Order: sequence, then structure tokens, then C-alpha cells
Amino acid sequence: MTELHDDSRDDEIAVSVIVANFNGERFIADSLRSVCEQTLRTIEIIVSDDASTDSSLQIVKTLIADNNRIRIVECKVNRGPAAARNRALDVARGRWISILDSDDLIHPDRLRLLVDVAEKNEADILADDLLMFDTDHRAAPQTLFTGPWGKEKRWISAEEYLRTNNFYGAGPALGYLKPIVRASFVAKQGIRYDERLSVAEDYNFVFRLLMAGARFLIVPDIGYFYRRHPGSLSHRLRGSALRSILEVERDSVVLWPSASLRPLFHSRERSIRRALAFEELVRAIKGRDFWNALVIAVRDPGATYLLRLPLKAFAARLFSRRAAKKHERRQVCILTRQRIVGRTNGSSRYLLDIVEFLARRGSDIHLVVPSPVTMGRWPILKFSHDMAIFKSIRIRGTMRFGRYVLACDPRIAAKGVLGVIDRFVYRTGLISRPLFRPAPYAIAQALTRSDQLFVARAAPSVADVLIADYCFLTEAFPFALRSDAQRLVIMHDLFSNRSAQFASLNTSDSVVSLPFKEEIQLLSKADTIVAIQSDEAALLQRELPYREIIVAPIAAVPVDKPQVGTSEIVLFVGSSAAPNVDGIRWFIEACWPMICRWRPSAMLYIVGSVCNALAGIPPNAKRLNVIEDIDGLYTESAVVISPLRAGSGLKVKLIEGLSKGKAMVVTTTTMQGVADILSGCALVEDSASGFASSVIDLLGDVHKREELGTRGILAISRHFSPDKAYSGIASAVERVGPTATNEGLLRAKKWSKN
Repeated sequence: MTELHDDSRDDEIAVSVIVANFNGERFIADSLRSVCEQTLRTIEIIVSDDASTDSSLQIVKTLIADNNRIRIVECKVNRGPAAARNRALDVARGRWISILDSDDLIHPDRLRLLVDVAEKNEADILADDLLMFDTDHRAAPQTLFTGPWGKEKRWISAEEYLRTNNFYGAGPALGYLKPIVRASFVAKQGIRYDERLSVAEDYNFVFRLLMAGARFLIVPDIGYFYRRHPGSLSHRLRGSALRSILEVERDSVVLWPSASLRPLFHSRERSIRRALAFEELVRAIKGRDFWNALVIAVRDPGATYLLRLPLKAFAARLFSRRAAKKHERRQVCILTRQRIVGRTNGSSRYLLDIVEFLARRGSDIHLVVPSPVTMGRWPILKFSHDMAIFKSIRIRGTMRFGRYVLACDPRIAAKGVLGVIDRFVYRTGLISRPLFRPAPYAIAQALTRSDQLFVARAAPSVADVLIADYCFLTEAFPFALRSDAQRLVIMHDLFSNRSAQFASLNTSDSVVSLPFKEEIQLLSKADTIVAIQSDEAALLQRELPYREIIVAPIAAVPVDKPQVGTSEIVLFVGSSAAPNVDGIRWFIEACWPMICRWRPSAMLYIVGSVCNALAGIPPNAKRLNVIEDIDGLYTESAVVISPLRAGSGLKVKLIEGLSKGKAMVVTTTTMQGVADILSGCALVEDSASGFASSVIDLLGDVHKREELGTRGILAISRHFSPDKAYSGIASAVERVGPTATNEGLLRAKKWSKN
């Protein structure tokens, strides 16, 4: 036996992750990558190789060059998984021991969360839920815990653990769990794996720890991803393995003759014998020995009843065969919580423009919306024709009928009715503020257990590339069960920059207050980060030097010539996001009265969902709400304004207004990230008097409007064409999938050393 060491000190290691390996070349790189990406950095990874004859050992040795936390323990004789784990236990140096099968995956936060919970609760053993998935993604993934088991943590006694581990029994088989174990407890009790076992060795190890007095806590978080495939030992219960389990169980009855355990031992022994009979029955049927199969069926009807399991699995695979077929084109999965029904606001337009660009380059794009909170208070959504660009659309908790999406939860409809009444009363001035709180801003909501499971079922077969829409959904990446996928995140905004801006205005953001370190952590879960403007990209490149940062501003195709307007209309277009609400309120209160004194014939047109947040408006202003096609308004208006005082990212309406050849008055905040390339294309004013004066001047000077419109068209043509804006995203996406180049695949697979 040989061992490779690194130079870590023992007291620095929180967790020793033990990976027993025998001929695991197909999946071991992905398994080890999931460990190397743990947010808990003080870990060691011990690969205990059990005389592999394939290339898996060489793969591990190659990976050590990228991560010196990996250690190898080699054995020249194959002795089984229990012996391999024992060899790793002998050299483990962490405070906690974690077992990982060489074909499974773990969530990036798993070890950090488990250690924290275990130490706070003084547990000796702690396990989370596991998500079982098929290699070919034909069958829907399932969690081990269902019902009450998936809702709250619970302590597990030796009796309950034994009761739940009958073969083919009811309830969760807790022996499948992969807990972390306190190393000092294992060392004090001198407990090791029983090397007679090739199946159920984890169950037996934990049971003996419980009988030695260990405190076992389980939590409902989904952190372990359990891969099922034809080569999984635990799915091939051969007669020899079952007979070994039976032998070990007989010893257990002798070692622990407790009256409370005796009936549980007997029940488990009966389940093992039934599993043996079932294995013999299946073997007889496959060998066409029907007489012997009949004898077994008569002798043990319970074994015959178990035939429903392979038949059910076969039916499920047969039913899902069409969905599991190999795709000829690259499959891109967009994970979003935006309420996207078309190009109805800046963020939706930005995403749909990117989707359209990628589709034209040869990718199939799929939209996965994991949370029904996206519906807000509206039980029905209507898709515009823009949504036809998606190959498929799946929204949790809804049914789709052509262009219409209907929420299945009737409570959403009730909230919608109350919301309409509340808004009507507020806008008529009968109440000073709405009675009901607005629906939570969907993009920042935490992923629920149901959201996670939905991603696991909807995404894997269509996720050569995963794109998170906003940083918050990078948390969903692990549940797509595609460690080979290229992972991108579209930022839209740097949210941690916004809190101080809103605080200075004595108001609050509509999204969330996000600390900078937390935002960086969310963004770091992606391989490629898409920033919408250069200032934010430069900041991220300093914080995340091992990540690819792409600047992809919103694209626009400009009109041929300036549109100076046909009447004295001042146009504001915006969604109900907090920066827009604050900006237009400030303009109405501080700027508009001055403008009206000098230009009494001027009209203010307010377009977009921002109208819903405005109560009273001046007589010479119109609230036009959401308009699907606003080109006519752009043509008619004389001046377009963007009076933003807070916010981050690239202001979409700035690019849109300039692309329409319009004269614009904006603030310094509006110009963030593009002030250098758009200098001279708009009038920039931050004071109310300066902003109002600029609008007044433009309303009275058609030549100035024409000059600004010409400059804007030229700048948009040079810097914001679709090819210039989105080619970087396309390059990142096209590194994986059917037409990827070898160089691209290598870059996509490269491990970071940070």
C-alpha cells in the first residue's frame, strides 16, 4: 500500500472526505470536482483505490496537480469497498469523516452546513437528505425523505434506524444516507467497516456507532446526489452479497440481545431472505427456468410481489425514452424567476435578446422557472410572440394552454382580485397608500425544497449549458445534476452597490439588501459571469480573478435617422423597480413644475408598470401603463428622460432611447458604466433645476434634439450591435455541446486552484 501526502497541518482539517474507488473512471472526476468546489475549504480528500484496472487512478493523480488537498491510498489487491474505506480511515486527519461514493456528487455548501449544524447540536453523526437520480436522466429524480421526514430535523435512535432498514420496506431506508461522523468518536470506539460486506456496509457502520452511544441527527436539506446506474453495487443485490449481510446480521443478534431490538432484527432478517428469494426468482426468469421460478413464487409469494419494482422501473424508462434521446443541437437551460412574458421591461428584453442571439447561433433554449412565486398575484399570464424562441417552457405550479399560463394555486387568484381592488382605491386617492403589501420580488427569493426538486426534474436533459438569470439562481446549479455543464450567470445589476444609494434617498430597494461578500459568493458559483457594463466587470475581475468575466451590454439596432418628435411630449418608460419609482416621483415633484411654468403646453407620458406605483399625477401628465409596442410614442415624443438617482447595471432605457434617435436628459446614475463611450450623446444633470432646464431647452430647440439623436445613433451602431454585445456570451456557451471544439471543452473543464 502506498500513500501520497500533501503539506496540510492536521489541525487545519475540518473534514476528511473518503472516496473508495474501483474502476470509477466514468464518474470519479465529476465526484471529486464536487468536493473541490466545497465552500468549506479546510478539507482533505482521500481516494482509497481498490486495485483499479481502468484509468481512474491515473485520472485522480492528474487532478492532484490542480488541487493538492487530494490524497491517494493505493492497494494492489481488490478487497471491496469496506476495506478501502478502512484504509482511508486509518490515515484520515479531519475532525469529521464524510463518505462519498466515487460516482456520486455533493452540493457545494454541504460540508460547511453539516459541520455547522453538527457542532451546534453536539451530534456525533449528522446526515442530510439525498437526491436519487439516473445517469441517463430518464426517470424523475426522487428524494429519500418524503412527508414529515422532509420538513424538520429529528434525532434517530438505534431502534428507529434498524426499523427503517428492511430490504424493500416502507419508509426511508436510512442506511442509504451518507452522514458525516465525528472522527474522535470513531477513534475512541475503535469502530471500522465490516469487510465481509460489499453492500450495506454504510448501514452496518452507522448502526454499530449508534449501539456505541453516538447521537445521530438528520436534517431535511438536500445535499447528497446519489447516482443510480447499472454499475451501482447497491442496485445489484447478488446472492453472495445478501448472504454476507445475513451472516453479519446473525452476529448482531448475538452481540446485542436486547428485547427491544430482537423483533427488529428478526424483521430485517426476513426482509433479507425475501430479497434472496427475489434475486433467485429474477435469475430463474431471465434464464427461462420457469418451473423453478414457479416453485420460488409459490414458496415465497412476497418475492413474487417484488416483481412490481423492476416492471415499474421498466415502464418508467420506456415512457420517458423520447425525452431522453440524444440531442443533435446544444441545449441551453435558462433558470429564471423573472415573470417573462415578452419584451415588457428592460430585464426581460435583455434576456430575450440574448436568447434570440444564441438560438440564431444554433442552440436550443429552454426556460425553467422553479418557483410559483414568479406568478406574483396574477393567476394568468399571456405570452407574447417573443416567447416562441424557447424550445420549451416549464413553470412550477402552473398549467399552460398555448400562449396562456394558469396558476394551479387558487390562493393566487384570490390575491389577484384583492390586489386589483387595492390598486384602484389607491390610484383614485381614497387611501394614502396600498392596504396590501406587494407580492415578494421574485428574483431574490430563496430556493425551497420543492424548487430544488423541480430543477432536478426539469433541467438535466436540457442543460449542456446552464444560465442563471440574476445571481440569486446560481444556488440552483447543483440541482440540475449536470457537473459537465458550462455555468453562466447574467448579473443585470450589482445589487450590493444599491443599498447605500437608496439609504441616501431615505427609501428602500425593491429587491433585497445584499452584502458584497455574499453577492461575490453567489456569482463565484458560475464559470462565466456576464456583466452588463464595464465598471462592474472591472470590480468583479479584481474579486474573482479565476472566473471569466464578460461584458455584454444590452444590444440595440438603431433607427436610420434622428426622431426629433412631433409634439411637446416628455416620455418616461420604466418598470415598477424601485429606481424607476423613485426617479419618476422625484421628477414629478422637483422638476416637472418648473418645466410646466416655462412650457405650459408640455405633456408628460409615463409608460410601463411603474404606473402602478404612482397615486396622483399632475393634470398635464398621462399614465399609459404597459404598452407592447411603444415605437409610436418614441416617434411622437420630443424628449426622453431617465431621472434615476439609484441603481446599478446598465440602464436599458438609456440604450433604447438612444437607439430610437431621441434627445435624452439623464442623470449620472443613468450613465454608470457607459459614460465614456456615450459622452455627448445625452444631457447629464443631477440637480432638479439643471434637469428641468435641460428638458426646457430641448423642448424649444429642434436642432439640438436632432444633433443629440444623431450622436446617439452613431454610438449605438459602434458599441451596442448584437454581434458586439453578445458574441462573448456565445463563445462561452459554445465551448460545450455537440459542436464544441476540443480547446473549448478543455477550457470549460479546467479546475480553478482558488
